[in-house]
Amino acid sequence: MQKKLLAATLLATISSTHVFAADAIVVDNQPAEDIVLPAPKNWSLQITPYMWASGLKGNISPFKRAPSMEVEKSFSDIVKDLNFGGFVDFRGRYEDFIFAGDLMYINTTDVENIGKLPVIGNVQGLSATVDSAQFTATLKGGYRIYNDETVSLDLLGGVRIWHISNDVTLRYKNFSESHKESFSWVDPIIGFRAFINFTPDLSLQLQGDGGGFDVGSKKTWQGLATLNYTFTEHLSASAGYKYLRVDYKSGGHIYDTTLKGPVLGVTYRF
Repeated sequence: MQKKLLAATLLATISSTHVFAADAIVVDNQPAEDIVLPAPKNWSLQITPYMWASGLKGNISPFKRAPSMEVEKSFSDIVKDLNFGGFVDFRGRYEDFIFAGDLMYINTTDVENIGKLPVIGNVQGLSATVDSAQFTATLKGGYRIYNDETVSLDLLGGVRIWHISNDVTLRYKNFSESHKESFSWVDPIIGFRAFINFTPDLSLQLQGDGGGFDVGSKKTWQGLATLNYTFTEHLSASAGYKYLRVDYKSGGHIYDTTLKGPVLGVTYRF
């Protein structure tokens, strides 16, 4: 009886060991297609604070129905008068749908190089101070129409929002007079963005848009070209050139300017 019990116990142990070993082999050799992998991310987001070493040239009326002043400033002139400036670009993509934004704010105080004031002329002892602020927001959405390992192309449309503020103070001996005025408008725009990948880390970005169509300004257009280098999955840097043109004349206000110069930015991807 004891021999029979010992034999049954040994048989059960051997059988359970074989079953466990068989299960282990099945798990170890599970087909790859049966393994559940994490779902790919549909969203991609990035933000790029950048510096724009831009000069300014054009004709500006500092307040309504005043004669326009011809303005031409280099980047060093603008930096000398600069109170605050900030530039940031952000982009997102959900599958093939694109949205993008570019925000710019510049605040300057110009005491000397304001050009002639035709209404007053050149008066001995007359000084003038112009505090100017410009805010521009370009907001676009669109669709990626082509994409492979080397080239991607997006078609975009949206608006460019402008807000200009001027505070002019004239001083002559003990007399001073100030006038502050601001004006805004919105331009519809259409454009494109393309990326060309030379290597996995080095790429060229080309971007352009145009609009206005007499809805806001008579015309506006912008061009950007940058060379980009990727350091890590989340961090890259870019350097290139940017051009922004607008011709606005409405309600006695004039803002007919060109801003252009090199850009340098750092991008963080989420």
